[in-house]
Amino acid sequence: MSELFQSIYNGLIQTTPLEAVAVIMGIVSVWYSRKENILVYPTGLINTTLYIYLSYKGHLLGEASVNLYYTIMSLYGWYLWTRKTPDQTNYVLQITHSNTKEWLQQLLFFGVIYTTLFLVLTYAKSAFAPEAIPWADAFASATAYTGMWLMAKKKVESWIWWILTNIASIPLYFTKGYAFTSIQFMVLLILAIAGLISWKEKAKDIKNQHESA
Repeated sequence: MSELFQSIYNGLIQTTPLEAVAVIMGIVSVWYSRKENILVYPTGLINTTLYIYLSYKGHLLGEASVNLYYTIMSLYGWYLWTRKTPDQTNYVLQITHSNTKEWLQQLLFFGVIYTTLFLVLTYAKSAFAPEAIPWADAFASATAYTGMWLMAKKKVESWIWWILTNIASIPLYFTKGYAFTSIQFMVLLILAIAGLISWKEKAKDIKNQHESA
């Protein structure tokens, strides 16, 4: 146990200013998303652009692709979250649960992304990135791809995928020497659970409002 804490301490000591900024912006972004605040996107963009570089440097090619995807989807989500009804009184997009068809779509989406990333990363490991961890990197990445897609659409289930992403990313980044990032994912895991609870309540309130209207 003492060796584990010593390893964590050594990792924190070696944390670069770039990683520190990325971690802080990541936590702030998730905090804003739980609050359904549009600032989730500008803060998130800082986090994702920094992690494109950090992930590539750490041979986490799947995670690098995720952060590039995050950057693109953040711009898309920013647009969706700011759209208003013609009378400009309400936002078009509201928090809702996924129906059966949407659940099947996201499971299929996850499966395709995971398989594709796993095959690509397996090739990368044998060709030029021997330190890659295909199955773990692909899982963390595919769940994140799915979570970001659903977050842009304000689906409650996005938090379930974020929870899976965080659980997978904690050991993944730690093994690559990013101890501070690993701790970030511990914090994000707690925030994701809180986000799931919060969005479930908001979706319930919205549904009740529509039924009573």
